[in-house]
Order: sequence, then C-alpha cells, then structure tokens
Amino acid sequence: MDRTFVMFKPDCLERGLVGRILTRFEEKGLRLVAMKMLRISPEVAKQHYAEHVTKPFYPGLESFITASPVVACVFEGPEVVRVVREMLGATSGLKAAAGTIRGDYSSSRQMNLVHASDSPESAAREIGIYFQQSEIQTWDPTLACWYQAPDEG
Repeated sequence: MDRTFVMFKPDCLERGLVGRILTRFEEKGLRLVAMKMLRISPEVAKQHYAEHVTKPFYPGLESFITASPVVACVFEGPEVVRVVREMLGATSGLKAAAGTIRGDYSSSRQMNLVHASDSPESAAREIGIYFQQSEIQTWDPTLACWYQAPDEG
C-alpha cells in the first residue's frame, strides 16, 4: 500500500475547512493512518521547504506556514500520491479545475489550503519530518473490501 503526506495549511484551519476536505479524502477510499495538529517552527519550515529556502519568496512562505497551526496526515491507498494531487488540482486555486479541492475552495497560489507530496520519495521524506514510525497506524478498515478489489490493493 502506497503512502503520502498531506498537510492542511494554516489557511485551511483558519477557514474551518479541515473536516470538509478530510471527508473528501475519506470518501475517495483513502486510508488515514496518521494525523496530528502542530505549530510549524521556522526550523521545521526550512527542513520541509529546503528546496525553496534560498528563493526570494521563501520569507513569505515561512511566515505563512508558521502563522497558525497545521494538521499533518499520512494517507494510504493505491497510487495515493497521484490520486491526492489530482484531487487537489492545480497549485493556484485560480487555475484549478472546478470539482478539485483547490478549484472549489481556493483563489490563491500560496493560500491553497493543502500541501501534498509530489512523489513517493518526497512522501517518505516529509512523513519522516512530521511523524515517528510508532505514530503511523497500519490497519485494515472493515469496509476496505468495498473500495478496491483484492488484486488492486
């Protein structure tokens, strides 16, 4: 089973959209295996956004991501990295298609509500930043057999 990292950003919490968006992932049949609310420190922001630290927009990004709490999650599912990113839509809410999370709820590039890993490698790195292995719960929901055929998982 593949895993991905998902973060409900400060704008998502401030707007009260965590439950509504979390529900969309659950209704899709993705399995929530870890979740916690935290406040990102500048040090963790630098670790998470390491590829952007030297870019001119980084100070604003750090200020945004540390402004309010976030909710960090790990989801499991077949092709989960791709599935979650397609559900989110384009990075800019102004360019995201209607029906996607950002297309339905965002009108900003930076304040786009949710971060999701862009590859299995990024997912592993990001999960490692926010979660200890002991915090990830491997489990099989009773209804799992109704979301995918046995040979699809």
